[in-house]
Formats: sequence, C-alpha cells, structure tokens
Amino acid sequence: MTVNLKATILIVDDEPDLRDLLGQVLTNAGYKVSQAPDGDVALKLLKKEKFDIALLDIQMPNVNGIQVLKYIQEHLPKTKAIMLTGYADLKHAMEAKEFGARDFIGKPYKIEDILSTVERVSREA
Repeated sequence: MTVNLKATILIVDDEPDLRDLLGQVLTNAGYKVSQAPDGDVALKLLKKEKFDIALLDIQMPNVNGIQVLKYIQEHLPKTKAIMLTGYADLKHAMEAKEFGARDFIGKPYKIEDILSTVERVSREA
C-alpha cells in the first residue's frame, strides 16, 4: 500500500496549545505540517519552504495574519490561505477575502470544520 502524502501545511498561531492540537490532527490526517508561533517566523519559513496551505491566525503580535496573507498573495500565489481568528467579525472576513484568503474559520472551531475546510481548499484549483 502506498501512502499518498497530502498537502504541506503551515500553521501560524500565537497560541501554542491550539497550534499543537491543529498540528497533531492534521499530521494524523496525513498532511506534512510545519508550525510558526507568529507572523515573523511564518515569513521566514515561507521564504525557505514551499507550502500548499497556510492556516493563519489573524490576531498575533508583531506581524499579524493579514500581513502574512498579503506576502503570500504577492510572492507565493500557489499557496492557499485559510484565516483563523477569535475575532470572527465581518470586517476581518472581508479584509481577508480581499487579500486572497480561501476561507475564514472563527474560534473556537471544531476539528471536523478545520479538516473539511483544509480538504476542500486543497482540492481547489
């Protein structure tokens, strides 16, 4: 039986428990996962490695998720972004969509929602 390696995912969230949980769930689902505690570290990783999907928390110290999203849109158009936020309001959703986010998930979120969104986005052209 061959293992079909799914997409490579970068999880960017300043909450270590959430980041670790998402990382574990996505790794168990067959994804290759890297993690970054903030947007600054995320940008360094994005410059070195190729990712299919970036899960970006919007509210982070230093460099926020929208700034990382703008970088991805400008320099890595093949990387698909999904925004994660505890601030699930229309303004952030509109701003994230405007800068190319594929989807927007509000915290607290269900693991099934994350998995189904990642599956769907990874299949999109």
